[in-house]
Amino acid sequence: MKSLALALSTLSLLIAAALPAAAQDEILEPDVWHHATAAIGEPKYPEGFEHFDYVNVDAPKGGLVRLGEMGGFDTFNPVLPRGEAASGLGLVYETLMTPSMDEVLTDYGLLAEALRFPADYSSVTYRMNPDAHWHDGEPVTADDVIWSFEIQKELSPNIAQYYANVTDAEETAPGEVTFTFNETGNRELPKILGQLLVLPKHWWEGTNEDGEQRDIRSSTLEPPMGSGPYRLASFSPGQTVSYERVEDYWGLEHNTEIGQNNFGEIRYEYFLDLNVQFEAFKGDQLDWWSENQARRWATAYDFPAVEDGRVVRELFEQAYNGSGVMVGFVPNLRREKFQDPKVREALNYAFNFEELNRTMFFGQYERLDSYFYGLDNLRWSGLPEGEELELLEPLRDQIPEKVFTEEYANPTNEEAGGLRQNLRTALNLLNEAGYQLEGTQLVDEAGNQLSFEILLNGSTIEPVAASWAANLAQIGISATLRPVDSPQYINRLRSFDYDIIYSGWAQSSYPGNEQRYFFGSVTVDDPGAQNYAGIDNPAVDALIDDIIFADDYESLEAATRALDRVLINSHYIIPSYALRSSRIARWDRFSHPEPLPEYSVGFPSIWWYDEAKADETGRAQ
Repeated sequence: MKSLALALSTLSLLIAAALPAAAQDEILEPDVWHHATAAIGEPKYPEGFEHFDYVNVDAPKGGLVRLGEMGGFDTFNPVLPRGEAASGLGLVYETLMTPSMDEVLTDYGLLAEALRFPADYSSVTYRMNPDAHWHDGEPVTADDVIWSFEIQKELSPNIAQYYANVTDAEETAPGEVTFTFNETGNRELPKILGQLLVLPKHWWEGTNEDGEQRDIRSSTLEPPMGSGPYRLASFSPGQTVSYERVEDYWGLEHNTEIGQNNFGEIRYEYFLDLNVQFEAFKGDQLDWWSENQARRWATAYDFPAVEDGRVVRELFEQAYNGSGVMVGFVPNLRREKFQDPKVREALNYAFNFEELNRTMFFGQYERLDSYFYGLDNLRWSGLPEGEELELLEPLRDQIPEKVFTEEYANPTNEEAGGLRQNLRTALNLLNEAGYQLEGTQLVDEAGNQLSFEILLNGSTIEPVAASWAANLAQIGISATLRPVDSPQYINRLRSFDYDIIYSGWAQSSYPGNEQRYFFGSVTVDDPGAQNYAGIDNPAVDALIDDIIFADDYESLEAATRALDRVLINSHYIIPSYALRSSRIARWDRFSHPEPLPEYSVGFPSIWWYDEAKADETGRAQ
């Protein structure tokens, strides 16, 4: 279950203890208005609560925070599948419900004040908040919601797929929007409608200051109007975009917004090279740096601002508390050369994680072996049994036999000669797939060498990919690296124009409809979908349905573990590695509540500009 408000690729890492769904059913009674929804268990905060526990209600307002982004932007239209929408539009636009940061997948009313649904989950009705209004003072209406839903389904394949089972949206009473489903029993659908991004119909259907008709079907650099706590203040196309706090924001005293949105200005600066961006951070042109390289974290923070304390380094575990993740090199099964699972399995035997962790990663990482790594109740464990085995048994002739007989394990290279043995195993698998080593080339029956391109988003992963490619060369495979800038990478990703990419998926503790978007056959040809591998497997589809239509949380856990087994044993990815903390460096001019919420660092939402620290560190420009 993930928010698609601005981009499905923005993956929320949320987690929780696993309470049975029966508890949810008891709390969220059908045909009753509810102020909140919880995927698991009971909402923490009662109706009419004053504010979230984790905020500082006395946080000062004002100050500047400067954030870095890779690539560029060419539109402020948040719904088009093409083009690069500017970062920060989520500060301008809002959704029907909004999540808390100290609970698992729990949302509270924002633009909508309440929701209700029937016992068979065949629809959901949202009741609009009469206080919500756009920046021009016009109310946010049920008509805005219906129009936003319809236009996003029309224009965005991602949204259309995510809400594929929502067949209708209509105003069924003044200020009430009812969404009707074409299936029953899907417990997630009522909740994920609350993630709908709501746009101002009257603004998009109106004219600009030059009297020209606006068109939501076209890209635009006209500053957008929204309902959120910030408005776009200034920008330089493709380079900088700045948002200013809305002093008369309608939600200023709303219980979900108190103590939040404290910065007076949030500015995004764009870069085409990550190393240049890091130098900008070192030079105090950016305030916040999320480190993604182990070597840089270990060796590159010896500049004066770190040594004298003006730059603070810290590890934050909050964003990863119980979140699940899988990342690695993903072969595109739309290419015939990767359709044989033996070929894909062989590629994993050439990946030497232990050597990389020792020489390049400074021992900071763990190797991944599950699509739900970090979620112990959802990841596979041991051999299947009980309800999980019951789900897998009817699929036995469609899935790898090892699912039933062996515990999955990545190849390791701890012992001397380990890589040599693994490459020998890889060659044996490739021989079984029809390839033979002739001289220094691995060729098929027609004499064509097995070769492919590894498409990379920038140069960050290039050393890792180069190590893997060097190992592949030892068994006659030609792997070339193609690092490109972010806009080119995204365009090729959307059109599935790649052999292998480095990517992955974040998972929540309540998986659901997004699994179709990740792994379902319905998205194999869907431009922009996150079915990067091109998975078109009826057994996977069946297990995804078992997750979505699970009667209770225990059944959902069993179905998720079963899906995890099938995915990992089908070798749809060459798993890489992960760190279960965020490595953050920041210029010391901000403060945050103590303690931070359990499931989020909360930056910049609940942090604030600290005048005293800024006087010591120096003020941002």
